[in-house]
Amino acid sequence: MDKIIKYDQLLQLLSAHAKELLREPGVLFWGILFPILMSLGLGLAFTRKQDVIRDVAVITQHQKSISEADSSSPLQTFLDTRTERLPFQSGEPAQYKLVIPNDKLGNTTFVFKQATWDNAIVMLKRGSISIIITETGDGIHYHFDPRNPEGQLNYLKLTAVISGEPRPQTSDSNIEPLTVTGTRYIDFFVPGLIAMGIMMSCMWGISYGIIEKRSQKLLRRMVATPMKKSHFLISLITVRLCMSFVESSLLFLFAWLAFGITIQGNVFALLTLFLAGNIAFAGIAIFTSYHTARTEIGNGLINVVVMPMMVLSGIFFSYHNFPDWAIPVIQKFPLTMLADGMRSIFIEGAGFTETIFPIAILSIIGVVFFSAGLKVFKWH
Repeated sequence: MDKIIKYDQLLQLLSAHAKELLREPGVLFWGILFPILMSLGLGLAFTRKQDVIRDVAVITQHQKSISEADSSSPLQTFLDTRTERLPFQSGEPAQYKLVIPNDKLGNTTFVFKQATWDNAIVMLKRGSISIIITETGDGIHYHFDPRNPEGQLNYLKLTAVISGEPRPQTSDSNIEPLTVTGTRYIDFFVPGLIAMGIMMSCMWGISYGIIEKRSQKLLRRMVATPMKKSHFLISLITVRLCMSFVESSLLFLFAWLAFGITIQGNVFALLTLFLAGNIAFAGIAIFTSYHTARTEIGNGLINVVVMPMMVLSGIFFSYHNFPDWAIPVIQKFPLTMLADGMRSIFIEGAGFTETIFPIAILSIIGVVFFSAGLKVFKWH
């Protein structure tokens, strides 16, 4: 009578899959180094500095240089009396600097750069400026995208300063800076990046690996041996789970060392959710790769699964930016449930009670898709 689990056979398959994985140099980069580099780059870009420098394009009447403009104009008067003129070489546009000090929120430095309208638009499109100030016969005008929060903030600060106050407003007696743990962009981003890493590891590591083996006739040869079919899939999923755990652990270690990110909630709930996420996407990966033997078709099938969730599930920005009618649909995606659960544990202090629903749903998704994929799986 055959054993339900043949441990020697399962161990051999685990060893073979692990060696196959570790011999691929791309695994170390895409699975470990790339997420760390992504978190470093976005963390540095969106971690707010103590002092802020903002460039502003200034266009005077008839696009004259600032030095040739009418000295009685409000804009020129402001630049001459309230700012510091920066040194520049002959032929270069003039630049002026204004520092608005604030001990609690950090200093804000505005650098006013003389420019033509075309040059200012180019700078605006490139993101080097967020606001353009022009002066015409009827006064000073501010040009910025009303959907850009930085442009709105700069507009509020500049109008208060240029309006004719004797000094920049520095009173901060009614300001209480909010310093709550978990409010930075990097705190939002890292749990989502871990969730996306689980999805990508399963979908590409399992689905593409199976399709490639089928295209090379390796599955046909392996199924001709006394190997149990379930052992092959279980070993493949187990090795990918271990690799995903190593990748996520190294990413969290780096985020902890570089940005001081900590886990506010229950660690065991996080590990359970991590396991449920791997089960869900491993099952989806098996189902996705159950039939095709062409890698080109496999690429398309995997991208059909991962791309919509990667864009919509709130990994890089909140999915609440989408229309209200779309949010209930997005919240039912497996990646959305995994990322939201991760964030609730990382930055909201959640435990098993708050995460039991996504854990259960993700586990059910994995079991259902794995069972369906196993029934229709094509070995040759």
